[in-house]
Amino acid sequence: MSRAPVVHYVPIPRNIIYKFLDPLNLSKKDVLWDLGCGDGRILIAAAKHYGTRAVGVEIRRGLARIAHRNIVKYSLTDRAEVIHGDFFRIRITSATAITLYLSTRVNEALKGKFCKELRDGTRIASLDFRIPGWEPNSIIKCNDGIRSHNIYLYVFKRSKYICGENAP
Repeated sequence: MSRAPVVHYVPIPRNIIYKFLDPLNLSKKDVLWDLGCGDGRILIAAAKHYGTRAVGVEIRRGLARIAHRNIVKYSLTDRAEVIHGDFFRIRITSATAITLYLSTRVNEALKGKFCKELRDGTRIASLDFRIPGWEPNSIIKCNDGIRSHNIYLYVFKRSKYICGENAP
């Protein structure tokens, strides 16, 4: 993919952040990658509440700056960072957990990257958008007071998902 698909910025509602993160069973041993991290609210919650090392990637320079300022504001620079760039071009091999609030199209495009870079056991949570062709381990329904959301949870296992040699 020569250029990252554009996804409109829609921040995760603050009142469902922990409903989104809790099922990932995060701990201090984890490295959470938030792809398309926006203002950094997921990074901050993961680092503050769970003690997780959190790395965000944001393609929009202005949002990446806001995320960085928020990390500094909450004194989390030792546990959280934001990278301004295209997540398709940044290696995420350190991930033990991943959060997505993108689109079905972008999630589809990420499958190849996941197959190349993720280790078996990496947990993935996607808000509202499935990873097409991959069966989630579970689906959690929640409501932010305005609308309902689905959280699709996956535990990556190369032999379970269509990856390279497993492709039809």
